[in-house]
Amino acid sequence: MTNLRVLVADDNEDHLFLTVRALQEVPDVDLEIETVTDGEQALGAVYGDRPPHLILLDLKMPKVNGLEVLERIKSDTSMRKIPVVILTSSERPEDVDAAYRLGSNSYVTKPSTGAGLREGLRRVSSYWT
Repeated sequence: MTNLRVLVADDNEDHLFLTVRALQEVPDVDLEIETVTDGEQALGAVYGDRPPHLILLDLKMPKVNGLEVLERIKSDTSMRKIPVVILTSSERPEDVDAAYRLGSNSYVTKPSTGAGLREGLRRVSSYWT
């Protein structure tokens, strides 16, 4: 069984709940999931005692937005190896371009329906874990 630490950063409590639930449904992986609701907390978790193996990051968060978090992580040689998956509702081409330019490993747009969101999160979780 694989052991992974996953950081989920999203200011929407419903999306956090659904993301964690989808991660917990991935078979044969023992996940330690940490959730945060703003970019400042996300950076604190990344630079804490036990950095995550994977980060699921929303773009539109308070205090420090997701692109700023991504830029700080990917510009740090000791942290840039951590995969960062942007998981956001933004379909704006400039957000997609900025995320990839800053080093995002993947960009996933959240589906608008609850069922679509659950299925999309299940696929993202299975792929990245």
